Amino acid sequence: MKQVSGTSRASQIALNAFFALYSLNCLLPIVLIAAVSFSSETDIIRDGYKFIPQNFSLEAYKFLFIDWMAIVRAYGVQLFVIVVGTLLSVLMMACYAYPISRPDFPHRRVFSFFAIFTMLFNGGLIPWYMVYVNILHLKDTLWALIMPFLGSAFWILVLRTFFQTSIPGPVIESARIDGAGELKTFLSIVLPLSTPVLASVALFQTLLYWNDFFLPMVFIVDQEKYTVQYLMYKALQNIQFIAQNPTIAAEITRSGGVITLPSETVRMAMGVMGIGPIVFAYPFFQRYFVKGLTLGAVKG
Repeated sequence: MKQVSGTSRASQIALNAFFALYSLNCLLPIVLIAAVSFSSETDIIRDGYKFIPQNFSLEAYKFLFIDWMAIVRAYGVQLFVIVVGTLLSVLMMACYAYPISRPDFPHRRVFSFFAIFTMLFNGGLIPWYMVYVNILHLKDTLWALIMPFLGSAFWILVLRTFFQTSIPGPVIESARIDGAGELKTFLSIVLPLSTPVLASVALFQTLLYWNDFFLPMVFIVDQEKYTVQYLMYKALQNIQFIAQNPTIAAEITRSGGVITLPSETVRMAMGVMGIGPIVFAYPFFQRYFVKGLTLGAVKG
């Protein structure tokens, strides 16, 4: 029986059409969010969401940038957390995964069990909070936004598998014969050969740090340490509270003030501000992403 080595032209066209439609289905919500953010609040309330704004408006962004210094400061905090957190987390997980990938490390099964155990069980929210606040004294510091994500058992196992299957043993042995120690071998040989999987892990860690608003909500009190996501979350909460509380609206109107809260368009503008910057991270990681995940997941 002749083995078919490829797919037919019709199958290729069908697959390309399927993935084109799937990609379009993923992009359309983002396009809609951007379109609504540039629409008039009155048009949204009257006609609903539309892909093409009837009346182009920047009121939502003007509303957000009333206190533009807070947004700039939040972006600075967010970038610091992402850069420092991503670099430290990738380095720490690689340092943990490399020894347990070596067959000559006598305690590799014990340390592998420690990593797997944390995937199944945890101490709960209250002990976790007490450790960071009462023991490590990290409350209201930027390190409280970095340390909880420095280690991930899943990515440690992915890195371990990559080191086992993709780093040739003779290369490490030749380095040892040439007099290189474990640290020099790890830094000069293992890490450069592991660029694809390291970049893939770094991408997911970047997304994790960028999307997080729970840690600021738990640990941060000083408004100057707010991240972008938490700042937007607080702003959205305040808008909803004022819009849904008629007593506050009546008091503001009685005192001579005027309430103009573009709630729907502001929500979408917040989405654009939350999505936009992280999109620029993908081109940097794209060429490593697929290769890193494939090579790192060959075996369990």
